[in-house]
Formats: sequence, C-alpha cells, structure tokens
Amino acid sequence: MSELRVKFLDARCCSPAELAVELRREMRMFFSSQEESVRRIIADVFERGDEAVVEYERKYGWSNCSADRFMVSDEEIEEAVRSVDEDVLSSLKFAMRELERYHMRNAPVSSFEHTIDGSIFAELVSPVQSVLIYAPGGRAAYPSTVLHVGVPAMVAGVRRIYVTTPPDKDGFVHPAILVAAKLIGAKAVYRIGGAHAIAAFAFGTKSIPKVDMIAGPGGIYVVAAKRLLYGVVGIDLLPGPSEVFIIADDTADAELVAVDMLAQAEHGEDSAAVLATPSEKLIIHVREELSRLLKGMERSRVALEALNSFGAFILTATLDEAVEVCNEYAPEHVELHCSGWREVILKIRNAGAIFVCGTPTAYGDYAAGPSHVLPTLGAAKFSSGLSVESFLKKTRCVSLSNERILGMGEHVKRLAELEGLHYHALSVEARLKRLKGEQKEPAMNNGDSNA
Repeated sequence: MSELRVKFLDARCCSPAELAVELRREMRMFFSSQEESVRRIIADVFERGDEAVVEYERKYGWSNCSADRFMVSDEEIEEAVRSVDEDVLSSLKFAMRELERYHMRNAPVSSFEHTIDGSIFAELVSPVQSVLIYAPGGRAAYPSTVLHVGVPAMVAGVRRIYVTTPPDKDGFVHPAILVAAKLIGAKAVYRIGGAHAIAAFAFGTKSIPKVDMIAGPGGIYVVAAKRLLYGVVGIDLLPGPSEVFIIADDTADAELVAVDMLAQAEHGEDSAAVLATPSEKLIIHVREELSRLLKGMERSRVALEALNSFGAFILTATLDEAVEVCNEYAPEHVELHCSGWREVILKIRNAGAIFVCGTPTAYGDYAAGPSHVLPTLGAAKFSSGLSVESFLKKTRCVSLSNERILGMGEHVKRLAELEGLHYHALSVEARLKRLKGEQKEPAMNNGDSNA
C-alpha cells in the first residue's frame, strides 16, 4: 500500500479564507474539467432519447443495456425482498422509522392569518408531484440514500416517487436498493446512472418518465448534469463528494478522530477529511492512528487515495481560529471533539450538519434523523440540507380589506407610475374609484375583501 501523505497546513501563516481556497482548489478544477462532456451528453439525450441513453449506459456501465429493461420488474423487486437477510431488512425498517419520526416533527403546513381590518394572508403548502431519487451505485450499493431522500418526500406528500441507480455490468441492481425503494413506496425503479440518466428523467423519453424534481447525491457527472439542467427540472442540492471537518483540541481521542476521518474518506477517492486543531501533538497521534487503521481494511485503498488527495491537517493558533477556517470552508459535516463544545457550536455559521458529544457522522449517514443529503463544496454558506421542505412549494395568497386597499392605493399607484407601468396604476385607480363611490354603479363586495 502507498504511503500516507496527508497535506499539512499552518493557519498561523495565512488567513482562514486562503486556507479554504487551498482546500478546495483541486476539487473545483476536477469538477470544472468535466462540464463540457456532460453538456454534450445532455444534448445527445435530448435529441435521441432512449437510443442515446442505451449507448451511454453500455459505454459506462451495463454492457447489455436495452431500453425495454430500463425499468426493474415487479418480479425482481419481490425476489429481492425474499433474498435480503432478515437482519438487514430489520435495520432498513428501523432506519426508516427513525427518519420518518424525525421528519414528521418538521413538516410545514399551510397557514392563514386574519388581520383586525379583515385582510387575509395565507401561505399554501403543496408537494412536488413527481420526484426522481438518484441512488449512487455501481461499485457499492446505497439503500440508505433511497431512505434519506424518499422518507422526507413521502412525508411531504409526493405522489409519484421514482428511483434510479447504476447497475453492475450485467444490469444487476443490489437487492437492498430494491427493498428500500419498496419501503418508501416508489412507483418504479430504473437501472441507469450517470449524467445520461439525469438528462433522461429531466426531459423524459419513450421509456422514461419526465419528473418535476431530481434529488440525491452522485459523482461529478451527476452533479454537473443537475447543475446544467436546473430550470428544466427542479433539484434538491448539488451534493458532491463527501466531506468532514473535525475541530478538536488536546482532549480529543486520536483513534476516534482518525476513524471518523477514514469513515468519510472511504466514500470515494474524491472525498475530503480535514482536521483543524491547535494541538500539534494531536495531529501527530492522529497521523499514527490513520497509518495503523489503514492496514488490512477492505476500503483502505480508496480511503488512502482520498486522504492523500483531499485530506488535510490544519494547525491553528486557537480553537476559535479552527472555527473561523471551518466557516470559510463551509463543510458538509462538522464534528466537534473538544471540551466546551456548547460555546464552540454557537460560533459555527456554515455547515451542513454538526455532530457533537462523541456522536460520529456515521450515525447521521444512516439513522440519526436528518437526511444525509447535505450541501458540499462550500454550499453550506447559502443552503441547507435536504428535508421535507425540499419537496414542498409555498404559494402566497392575499385578500386585502377595503380599508387596506384605500390606505395603500396612492402609494402603489405612485410607484407603478414611477416605473412606467401605467396599466398597473390604472388597475389601482379603478379600485379606488369604486371604493370611493366615484362610479355610478360600484362593484359589489362582501365587505371583507376586494379582488
């Protein structure tokens, strides 16, 4: 196995913003280099539909792909349910219950406000009608992603949920994915992946339904496709490679810090695991633990490549400085391995999710409650993780009382004229005239509101 070569950065020599740029430099270059090829794939799927999807699937994954087998049959799903180990099924059901319990507590509902003067202000909440869950696959199966996207969609009331996942080279989909899809009530499961799958569901083809929204994480091609297709279809986030940023002091357990870094690094060669600490001694011990833990584990090669490419040890002057770097980096996951964490957590402004009191990110990946679909690549500066709200639309409804229409009429009319929107002004003036009785036959109203 290759040598562990995690980069060392000294926060005492540069600003938190400069450190964040350095941590993301290679990743952003990696992503931007793929965008043009994804753009061509999208255009091809738009023009040729199923034919293009079959060609790309054969090229990148399933060698004998055919359009008539895109959708997994009901018989295959039932066979998957029978074949899955009872303990695995029990754990999937447990995770689903925990997720559902969490998301039910956070589901918004429509609201109405009646003011004293008779005006009504309402916010009507309604779900997206159709959603595609993209579950990464190929080399590994992630039924947890089906649950972490599907459960909040279920709670939101989405009527049609579809799942797609990259199969293996023989077109085989892992049974646990199919079981998870059945648990969330998916209308259908498809065995295609990559940018061509995202394009197919965004546009719709002869064999693949067009959806209103696409949700779920994926590799760089999937993320690039979602970014380019936003507007054609709704998206949740642009969740890319997994990230963990650990803030620790000299009270931290070096073994726990190391194993939590590895837990994120094993997601893929492009995952990032960063430790920021004022304790140089801790960095030395964590490095030793990483070297020890990398020996003999099944995914050690993947984790090692990720650590060497995108991992980092950051030596800071203080714990507060580690928090400043974290806020600039805006990671997907933050773990606090330090004393006085209650004070520290209040200073963290930018993070997808924060884990404290010895709770590892791994619990959040499966059954802690919040969805594990979180903002990455610094998007935590302006966005939140996936939730029930991700699948809901809010429509505002207004009914102004006659008193309020009269009270604000001249202001609205003046602003409309300022902007040259003369029919806006005329629309206001017509209401004012009627309410002031300046027309012979004023429009009838119920006294509570006026259209």
